Amino acid sequence: MKKYTAAAAAIVLAAVTACGADGSDGAGDDGTLTLGFAQVGAESGWRTANTESIQQAAEEAGIDLQFSDAQQKQENQIRSIRSYIQQDVDVIAFSPVVETGWDAVLLEAQRADIPVILTDRAIDSEDDSLYETFLGSDFVEEGRKAGRWLVDNSDGPTNVVELQGTTGAAPAIDRKEGFEEAVSGSSDIEVIATQDGDFTRSGGKEVMEAFLNSHDDIDVVYAHNDDMGLGAIEAIRAAGLEPGEDIRIITVDAVRAGMEALAEGEINFIVECNPLLGEQLMELVEQVAAGEEVTKRIEVEETTFTQEEAEAALPDRQY
Repeated sequence: MKKYTAAAAAIVLAAVTACGADGSDGAGDDGTLTLGFAQVGAESGWRTANTESIQQAAEEAGIDLQFSDAQQKQENQIRSIRSYIQQDVDVIAFSPVVETGWDAVLLEAQRADIPVILTDRAIDSEDDSLYETFLGSDFVEEGRKAGRWLVDNSDGPTNVVELQGTTGAAPAIDRKEGFEEAVSGSSDIEVIATQDGDFTRSGGKEVMEAFLNSHDDIDVVYAHNDDMGLGAIEAIRAAGLEPGEDIRIITVDAVRAGMEALAEGEINFIVECNPLLGEQLMELVEQVAAGEEVTKRIEVEETTFTQEEAEAALPDRQY
């Protein structure tokens, strides 16, 4: 009887262990979820805050985070995603460097039965079954907010130069679209030059220098993120002009360095793009790993800032 009881217990234990090992409960052997996250890079203050938010939230949620930095190269992200598939992680999440070219690798994840979450940036694909949900911002609306402010705060002919984000990236495409839509009804506002600054401060400075050398009639800079706007400030100063006065500056993000420049009057208006997605992402990871249905698109709430509003917000700013 003792031998029979011991054998029966061994069979039950083996069955429980096997259930955990094959991942049917959405976790590893010890119940810990593993998330493979492929980050765009570290190109800006926004991205740094985004990464820190994800890392901190994963630790607090007890999720094993496998993290990679793509250094703004799509091929690096694809390589990381394939590595996560080989590791048989529970969930894959990533912020796509560009919108297109993801179907093949996401189909591989789908065939491996690994759910995928898009964060911050969406993809351009006809097959939305390749990912569970998107968590991030409405970039088109961010562009509209920037354009609306300019329409409301312009009196007479206004020449705009645009510092675009990385070519092919969702925020670059959408922020341009939204801005153009908002200013299209104003015959006085004209975008006289637009160029890719790759979302970096150095890129923004370099492109702005080129704009200043080829145009002597610039009234406004519209930068797709704060870092490029901060680079533009350096170029404007070097040209002997006053940023925020001789040339007005509109940016997107609202990271601390940008908000400080806004409070000092060197930037005139900032549209917020919230990088603190970590906590929401970990909740989604747990839900999709458990097989729960989630909303296909989840947008974060965001606002805008004038100089006075930036001064008031800075003391309690988290990023």
